Amino acid sequence: MAKKETARAARQQLAAVPQQLAALASMSVPDLAEKYLELYGEPTRSRNRDYLKKRLSFRIQELAEGSLSTRAVTRIAELGDKLPERWRMRQVEEAKPSAPHPSVSDVRAAAADVRAPAADGRDARLPPPGTVLTRAFKGTQHRVTVREDGIEYGGQLHRSLSSVAKLITGTAWNGFTFFGLKDGSPKAVKS
Repeated sequence: MAKKETARAARQQLAAVPQQLAALASMSVPDLAEKYLELYGEPTRSRNRDYLKKRLSFRIQELAEGSLSTRAVTRIAELGDKLPERWRMRQVEEAKPSAPHPSVSDVRAAAADVRAPAADGRDARLPPPGTVLTRAFKGTQHRVTVREDGIEYGGQLHRSLSSVAKLITGTAWNGFTFFGLKDGSPKAVKS
């Protein structure tokens, strides 16, 4: 008897999906935010109506029809480093039994852990002190040396790679990208 009731409840839930999706179209942003809290169990910081409707539509369908198959999750794990970083972070969070759906704060905390300063206060993404980074820009070879207290370029100490990149190019750059540290292929020469 319990199997029949479970099957009936599942059919009713699936039958209600089109009505729930249609109801999202007429909801105000505060109503969508309330529905988001109800379905995800956490408040949203977004007030973008289209974004909220899209996320809620996905969640309604996910709850009614189920999430990704085990095969799909396995394939995603096999792809490993080929996945965008935000997907990898989501996979790590979903692997935790206590948090099947990561919150925005969980994802931000994971990202902050990656960028946390080293024990000596330096940015953990920087290579060790003494490393010389090189970059050719407009026919000129530029060399910077990573120091304990900053980045040395042209005999002057700078606080970040980005400030050096801006000095070289005249425009705002992410220093890690400019010096090739972001893609995993550093252009460094240890001295």
